[in-house]
Parts: sequence; C-alpha cells; structure tokens
Amino acid sequence: MSEDQKKILESKLWGIANLLRGKISADDYRDYILGFIFYKYLSEKQTLYANELLIGEAVTDFRKITDQATLEAIKEESLLKLGYFLEPSQLFSVLAAKGNADIQNESNYILEDLKSVLNHIEQSTMGTESEEDFNALFEDLDLNSTKIGRTVGARNEIIVKILNYLDKIDFKLEEIESDVLGDAYEYLIAKFAAGAGKTAGEFYTPQQVSKILAKIVTTGKSKIKSVYDPTCGSGSLLLRVAKEAEISEFYGQELGRTTYNLARMNMILHDVHYRNFNIEQEDTLENPQHLDKRFEAVVANPPFSAHWKSDANPLFNTDERFSQYGRLAPKTKADYAFLTHMLYQLADNGIMASVFPHGVLFRGAAEGHIREYIIKEMNALDAVIGLPANIFYGTSIPTCIVVLKKCRKVDDNIVFIDASGDDHFLKVGNQNVLRDEDVEHIVNTYRNRETIDKYSYVATLADIAKNDFNLNIPRYVDTFEEKEPVDLDAVSAELKEIATNLQSTNKTIAVFCAELKISTPF
Repeated sequence: MSEDQKKILESKLWGIANLLRGKISADDYRDYILGFIFYKYLSEKQTLYANELLIGEAVTDFRKITDQATLEAIKEESLLKLGYFLEPSQLFSVLAAKGNADIQNESNYILEDLKSVLNHIEQSTMGTESEEDFNALFEDLDLNSTKIGRTVGARNEIIVKILNYLDKIDFKLEEIESDVLGDAYEYLIAKFAAGAGKTAGEFYTPQQVSKILAKIVTTGKSKIKSVYDPTCGSGSLLLRVAKEAEISEFYGQELGRTTYNLARMNMILHDVHYRNFNIEQEDTLENPQHLDKRFEAVVANPPFSAHWKSDANPLFNTDERFSQYGRLAPKTKADYAFLTHMLYQLADNGIMASVFPHGVLFRGAAEGHIREYIIKEMNALDAVIGLPANIFYGTSIPTCIVVLKKCRKVDDNIVFIDASGDDHFLKVGNQNVLRDEDVEHIVNTYRNRETIDKYSYVATLADIAKNDFNLNIPRYVDTFEEKEPVDLDAVSAELKEIATNLQSTNKTIAVFCAELKISTPF
C-alpha cells in the first residue's frame, strides 16, 4: 500500500468522528470507534484465516460454512493461531447488514446481537493461552450507556451508523503490510489525543518523541529480545520500537482500565501474536507485574511528578528497586520512583530512555541524593536531552529525555543536548512539533557523542561532579547569543532628530488650531 493509500485509509477512518461530531462527545465516541474498528479487524482476520484452512474443501467460503464439525475444526485452529474465534453469523459484515435493514419493521435492531458477539469473542478464549489478552477487552463498549443516546432506539441508531460507515471501508488485510491498518489506528489515537486536553498524556506520546526514544534504545542493534514500558498507555511507544528493530517480546503495564484495553487492541491490530506480548493492568510502583524479568530496551513517558504512597508503605524501604539509594522519591513527585524502577528492570546490555519533567535534573533533597548515586556510584547516566516546551498534549511544560545504561565504561562521558531552541522545532497551531530533521539531529548527536556549539556538550563525570551532580542543561550547553553592540551616539542623534521633528510638527498643529479657534492638544 502506497503512502497515498495509507493517508486515504486514515482519512476515511477519521471520517467517522466527523460523522458523530455534535451527537456525542469525542471522549465518549472514541472508545466506540476504536473498539468497532478492532471488531471489524478481528472479523476480517478470522475470515481470511478460515478461508486458508478451507482451500481444497467443497465449500471454500467461511461465511457459507454451516457444518458443525468443520466449524469446530476451524475454531480449534483459530484459537491456536489467532487466539479467538468468530462464527460466520458473528462477523462484522453480518451485523452491519442487519443494521442496514428496513428500519420501518424495526428489524435493524442489533444492540443485543452485538453485545452477544463481543462477549463471545472473550468467552471463546476461556481456558486457552490467549484468555488473559482478550479478557474484558470490550468492556468499555457499553451499548446501554446514555452517553450515546437517551433511548434504546437512539443508541441503536448511533451504533448502526458507525458499523455501516466502517463496513464500506475495505481494510484489504490480504494485500497490505501488517502494520498499515495498525498505523491508521495509531493515527486515530493521535487525533483523539490532540483533542483530549489534559487526559491525552494518559494514553499517547507524540510520535516524534516516541521515535527519538525508540531510536535511542535500539542504537547499534537490529534485533532486541524484549522491550518494556512500565506506563504503556495505548502501547504506541512499545510498537514504535518495533519499527527500529525486530522485537521478540513486548511487555507493558498500565494503570487505567480503558487505556489497558486500548493497548491490547493496538498490539493485536499491529499483528503482534498474543504469545509475544504481555500487557498487565496494575499500579507499576505499588504492584509491579514483571519484576522477575530484565529487558534489553526500556522506554516510557511516566505521569509527570505524580503522587505515590512512598510514606504509606514501609515495604518500599526494603524494595530492591528503591532500597540501594538510601532515600525514597518524595510522595508528591514519583519521577525518581519510576526512574529507579525502570533501571532495576533494565538488562545489563540494555538502554533505557524515558521522558521526565526538568525537575529531575536539578531538584535537591531525596531526589538529589538518588541522582548523585546513579551518576557517581552506578555510572549509569548516559545522556540528557532537553526538548521544546509545549510538545506534549495536555501540558506546556518543557521536558527532557534521560538515557541510562548499566554497563558503561569507567571513563564514559555523558552527552547533553539542548533541542529546545526555536530553530529545532516547528510551531503548528498551539503545539510545538519536532520535524524529522530535528529527530535525526538529536539521535545522531547522541549516537556520535558530539559537542556542537550552542546545541550539545560531551561532559565528563568530573564536569558533573564540579556542578554538584546538578544536570540542568544550561550548565553544560551554552546557548547564549551575544547581541550586537548598540551605537549610543547614533541612538542619541536619532532621538535629537525626532525631538526636532516633533517641535516642527507641534508648531504646524498650533497654526491649524488657531485657524479653527480651538485649543491645542499640548
């Protein structure tokens, strides 16, 4: 599929939002649109796979199979290959057709059938390897919610409208690369994030920032065993890493239920096999789910300066993720709790890159103590990258990327990059956006470990020690632009000329005022 065709698909999918705008709020219809796109994908994937199994049989169209023995055989194979099973009568196109029936006879009522099908998808996985990946996956699609209509008829009308619109879009799964539909899905997630205000950061990291993180953690590698995101949102950041290197296993944890469901859908839509990803829903700091594993790549965009229960849980003092530093991150700022959690889970040959607010670079007290330990005792700091302000949805604060590695050489340097200047981003509406060339400049500077005037500086551990382990970027990258000297004699002469001209003008005005027999304005 060409780039133009991809854009057409994205445009068509986003057209559903335009169709519903004004009828229900964006936050409400987001879950329905993304959920039904996923249902259509599962249906088409099931049909394609079943038709492969039917090659050489008397009936080769899955939609026409009625023989129970054949269906059972297809179900058994589908659960192994796809992780779920849909009956021919449960396919998306069947329900869309029913919804498009004669409304006068009320035969287009599909809500109960749809609810049954979505429940069946989850139930078909019970007792199988994929059960956890499909469990309660559609719970956010509440077909009885008054948010999408005050009456049953109104709700049915909205749902029918979405299904009919989607039914006319050919996903062409048999023709396109596996990630094209997934990319279109991510495009929709990004569009919803752009309009979601403060909540956007909960489920989406801007693509260009994701690209920087992904390129950094895959430096020097074309294959990576496992990638991990402890605050994975919709899973977009994990999937971005897969564009830079071949990934065997994806791991993530997410607190929000809706976002957790979205992450699992996103994985499956990108054709990541259910055996190759493990996304869990829990509080990462309170109840980490993957502590027994170490990951070759760790990426994250944790909630900025979130509160956590450091003072309420005495077990944190002996928790291996935090105990070696001698201090806990303050309860009102969990940034270093997330940072040390990720460092704990990083493999010895891995790279960690995560977004944080600038405060992690210079705040003192417990955070300063932890920062010094990471730099001085562990020699784990590899780079600090300052990003422009206002590039994240829902917040305008400037942010930075902190890069950590466990097995650095004793005399390894630290790269500081200041990519926050006006020349290093593009202003688009209310947002600042990193261009492809800005991303490449950051990544290449990191990989080449270059000092570039007014952009980057390669510091030694001694340099950082001299600054009392304060990592504030202006201490290392001097971006001061000296202004041209002002010619005071020329300015004085110009002011005298203005004063002379003003006197002449005032005299002229006074003559006119006398002729008009009015008082002068001075």
